[in-house]
This record gives sequence, structure tokens and C-alpha cells, in this order.
Amino acid sequence: MSTRRPSASFPDTIDDALALLATGGYVADRALATVLFLSLRMGRPLFLEGEAGVGKTEIAKVLASALGRRLIRLQCYEGLDVSSAVYEWNYAAQMIEIRMREAAGDVDRGKLEKNIFSDRFLIRRPLLQALEADEAGAPVLLIDELDRTDEAFEAFLLEVLSDFQVTIPELGTIKAAEPPIVVITTNRTREIHDALKRRCLYHWVDYPDAERELRILAAKVPDAGPQLSAEIVAFVQKLRAQPELFKAPGVAETLDWATALIEMDKLALDPATVSDTIGVLLKYQDDIAAIEAGPGKKMLDEVKAELVAS
Repeated sequence: MSTRRPSASFPDTIDDALALLATGGYVADRALATVLFLSLRMGRPLFLEGEAGVGKTEIAKVLASALGRRLIRLQCYEGLDVSSAVYEWNYAAQMIEIRMREAAGDVDRGKLEKNIFSDRFLIRRPLLQALEADEAGAPVLLIDELDRTDEAFEAFLLEVLSDFQVTIPELGTIKAAEPPIVVITTNRTREIHDALKRRCLYHWVDYPDAERELRILAAKVPDAGPQLSAEIVAFVQKLRAQPELFKAPGVAETLDWATALIEMDKLALDPATVSDTIGVLLKYQDDIAAIEAGPGKKMLDEVKAELVAS
């Protein structure tokens, strides 16, 4: 397996890794900082698994910004193939080149083939872009929502991550001078094969506890006052604990809700406001109906009482 030499810009300690994420406004726990530190120092891909909206993708974005590296994002989807993820030839430009050569009387097939299958006509997709040298250092390659792809692409990716190289039949093998910093995310809609996980350092990104979520809210939505912020976090924490929900709100929804309430000039929560804006937090009608049927008002009353008591 290819390894990466530690860069001078990489954190020297776990505390430095925490501080590195904090510079980008990411409030991490020590477990995440530890696995990130080890991933950077050991040159191993970082495999992040967790529910949608807990901040997995944001980790890669903040890491690229904090390290001053280029972020290359491969957004995965069903049917993703090599031509979309790695490279393809610019067939339209190649055909034009062939017609122009023929019109000029150039019929040397060997020379023509060598010309049209050159770097000039190569379209680089994210995985190939990530292997290119960069003055700022190896880029951060974000392979987002890998669980959306099929097993065939996963197997191909396994080969790329083993040696950080790609073989193009017409050009040969292209190998990274310095392996990229790889962050892989998955929402666990399906299991990823163990062979790929073994090549990575693994971390489960969970929902934050109330204290950390309050710090995240303060960092991302500073205009929310102390009372509103405390009520938002307390309500969302209780909402996540409801067993009947199909999809609990993530941190992204917490931030959206806070922003929406600020736009409405709200200083505190009230039943009408919660009812009117619950669609910012919950994305399924069955979930909304279940909360509005009774638990919503009860949770809000509990939030108010607990905050007064504290």
C-alpha cells in the first residue's frame, strides 16, 4: 500500500488536529480528532460512516481549507462508472481532429492514433484529478456517499486506493507522486465490503451531545441568542430520542432551523412557531404528523421547564 510522508502542515498532536478543525468552525470530539490525526500521519484513507446530516462531508471541506489544499469531490450515485469517476476521451474533439487530418491529406494512421489519444484529448474526472501533482500539496479527495454506488465500482475503487494509480490503455499508468488525502463517507444504506474498509481508518460520526451541539450552533449561527440556542438544541435532542421517527434531524437541520427562526425574528420557541417550522427539521410527513399529534408540545414544555430549572 502507498504511504504518505507527513507534511509540515499536518498536525503534530491530537490537540493540534482538534485546533485544525476548529479553525474551520468544525467542533469535533477527541475521538474524531484522533482518527483524523492518525489518517494524516499514516497516509491512510479516512472512512466516515454515520447518519445523513451529522457533518461527515463538512470534515473534508474544513480539512482542505485548513490545510490549504484543493478539494476534489466525487459525488457517488447509482450507476457511477469509470468514465464519470476517472476519465474519458473527448470523442467529439477527436472526430474533428480526424476529419481535419483527413482533409489535409494526413493518412498516417499510427501518427493519427498517437495524436488523438494524447493528453490533449483526455478529460480528467475526480479520481484522475486527485493523482495530479499540485504546488500546494496533495489534494483532499472526498468520495461522498460511497454506499450509493454498486459493488463493481467499489471493487474498482479498491484497486485505485491500493496503489493510487490508474492505467489508461492508450496512455499507460498514471501514478500519484504524492497520494491524496482521502476521505470516504457513507450513510450506511448498504454495507461496504470489508476489503475496502481494511484499507482505511474507520470512524462512526454520531449525533453530537447537547453541549457540543450548542458549541456548533454558536460557531455556525452566532446570531442566535443564548435562550433561543439553548431551546433549539434541547428540543432537537429530545426529538432525536423519539423512537417512532423514520429520520431524526441531523446537525444540518439544527443549523437550518436556527437560521429560519432568526429570519422570523424569534427570540424563543413557542408552540405555534414549532408547528409552523417543523418541516425544517423533519423531512417526512409521517414524522411531522407523529410529532404534531402530541409529543411536540410536550417536548417543548419539558424544554422550557428544564431550562428554567437549570
